[in-house]
Amino acid sequence: MRVLVDTSIWSLALRRAGTDLSRKEALAVNLLKELIRDGRVVVIGPVRQEILSGIPDEAQFRKLKAKLRAFEDLGITSDDYELAAEFFNACRKRGVQGSHIDFLICAVAARNQLPVFTLDGDFERYAQPLGISLYRY
Repeated sequence: MRVLVDTSIWSLALRRAGTDLSRKEALAVNLLKELIRDGRVVVIGPVRQEILSGIPDEAQFRKLKAKLRAFEDLGITSDDYELAAEFFNACRKRGVQGSHIDFLICAVAARNQLPVFTLDGDFERYAQPLGISLYRY
């Protein structure tokens, strides 16, 4: 089973490597490594953009960009953007707020029947009303 990996996991593994990680964070990094070894990681362009945004050091940016090039982006269709808007509206009616990129991640995951691997607690709130699955570990 392929897994759509959210920015929170990538950021933890790529930006905080070598720092003190909690037990849960260390487990998430190890699981990402396992998913990579197994060729099960899925990336989308907006997640790639989030990962690379805000890196002030040009050399670090280029190094990270090169590492991410190993992962091909899963295509995003007009249907995905429309479904993301539907998801946004459905959650808003229930008082659940989220970012446009979060809902796009949910839409792509739903269309491709992929679980989302994340440490972002917002996705717990999206899962039930949207019918998306999360990668549990």
